[in-house]
Amino acid sequence: MAHQDYVARPRATKKKKNPYKPKTKKQPAVQGIKPMFALVIIVLLVGGFIFGLNYMSDNAPENVDVAEIELSTPTKKTVVEDILPEVPKEKWTYMDELKHKEVEVGDYEVKEKGPYQMQCGSFRKRQQAEQLKANIAFAGFGSDIRKTNGKSGVWYKVVLGPFERKRMAESAKHKLKRNKINYCQIWLWT
Repeated sequence: MAHQDYVARPRATKKKKNPYKPKTKKQPAVQGIKPMFALVIIVLLVGGFIFGLNYMSDNAPENVDVAEIELSTPTKKTVVEDILPEVPKEKWTYMDELKHKEVEVGDYEVKEKGPYQMQCGSFRKRQQAEQLKANIAFAGFGSDIRKTNGKSGVWYKVVLGPFERKRMAESAKHKLKRNKINYCQIWLWT
């Protein structure tokens, strides 16, 4: 790399001021307490405090009479019994009732509605249904294509299931959503 001579280099030209930029006025710097002035004040305060302590110790009276006080011990010990008033009778009885209450648990069975299915699409062309079935297979689920004849023609439905519980179907639906397969609906198995 070639050596550059920075001393012989010409100076940079000044930039032109932007006429559209507002001019900023320099504000005078705020004058604070100068450090030397603060140091003088602190030295004066500490010196005054030391002088005051020294002056008080020199002018302290030497003979101070302290009156002695005799402490008398009581001859009789008074026994004060702590007399507490009787506990008032509560006017509410629900606290006792709650302590002794027996809760009866009903014997009932949870009725399951049945197996569930999840439909992820209805298409006019079988090729589109096959493509969705392949995407579902990449997500890790098996699906079926059902051909139905309706009033408006032939439909190819992509169906997953059966799922024993709705929670399992919801879990599969969320996994499909994470794999960008949306609009799946959960129904009872028919």
